[in-house]
Amino acid sequence: MLLTIPDILSTAQLKEFREVLGQARWVDGRTTAGHFAAEVKRNQQLAPDDPGGARLADILLDALAREPLFVSATLPLKVLPPRFNRYEGGGEYGLHVDGAVLSVPGTSHRVRTDVSATVFISDPADYDGGELIIEDVYGPRTVKLPAGHMVLYPGTSLHRVTPVTRGTRLASFFWVQSLVQDQQQRTLLFELDSSIRRLAARLPGDPELDRLTAVYHNLVRRWAST
Repeated sequence: MLLTIPDILSTAQLKEFREVLGQARWVDGRTTAGHFAAEVKRNQQLAPDDPGGARLADILLDALAREPLFVSATLPLKVLPPRFNRYEGGGEYGLHVDGAVLSVPGTSHRVRTDVSATVFISDPADYDGGELIIEDVYGPRTVKLPAGHMVLYPGTSLHRVTPVTRGTRLASFFWVQSLVQDQQQRTLLFELDSSIRRLAARLPGDPELDRLTAVYHNLVRRWAST
């Protein structure tokens, strides 16, 4: 499932993010890539010890926790703290797949990358190129969203970022380990939850909503692992 969620970050938050990232210390993005990915990766990432990174990550995590669509789509068990990257001057990231399990920096904790996420920080009018191309069962999907919007897609997907030929592309990226590992089961639960929400808006108080909600939670109980 590929899902776009608008306005994860507000205009004021985007302004703060750009100011902090504009003064941040950046390092070669290949330092965090696996062997094969490093061969096709040409970007920069926020230095792990940059003081602004943890604050921006906390702001983003708080925003995600308040977004019902994100919670419904991912059913998060663990979220790897958001990271930040920068593409400019022809920077790109060739076709690759994300590592299946990633470590949380500075801890012994690990996160299975069931769902990948990108939050766009730069306005698309401020740079050329930089499209996120995601391979799925229907072929390549091109994603270039307004600032503050987020895209979720399966961590199993091959994907790439096209060269940025003008301006600077700033984004945050992270991964989610879901309570429900199976992608098809997770998609069915999301569709069921979405239908329940729409019916509740149209038919408030209908007793069938209670039955459907019970079905939803019993499926989560059946499929979830903690």
